[in-house]
Amino acid sequence: MSDDAAEPLRLIALDADDLAIVSAHLQDAVLKRRDMAWLPAERRFALAARRFDWQGAQAGHKRRRLAALHFDRVTAARHSRIDPGASDTVLNLLAITFDETQAPAGDITLTFSDGAAIRLSVECIEAQMKDLGPVWEAVATPGHADDAP
Repeated sequence: MSDDAAEPLRLIALDADDLAIVSAHLQDAVLKRRDMAWLPAERRFALAARRFDWQGAQAGHKRRRLAALHFDRVTAARHSRIDPGASDTVLNLLAITFDETQAPAGDITLTFSDGAAIRLSVECIEAQMKDLGPVWEAVATPGHADDAP
């Protein structure tokens, strides 16, 4: 794959606008519960996901890429509708948002399909997303009910 869309992404988020860009690139990423880790001693939350390459889709490609995402300066991690013991549960990431509580601190929410969510309390937004290399053809382009005309 020699087109520019095949180039690996490296994104850093230091504010809500940056985080919205990371969220857009990770929309419809899929991962398993075991692909996430809360590391309280390091104050880090990390995950690996298979993201749909939305940039490549604009050029007519349907593909997924392995990507890593981590958040630093995390003081707490909570989950809703995710069974921590079900490591093979597949999650579909819909969005990543930030709600400021006491500037620059706040809560980052990873929203998944079926009402699942992870909320990270952070001192400030400090996140990094990086493509890890593998690229493969996707079976289909993800769609949403609100995409209909």
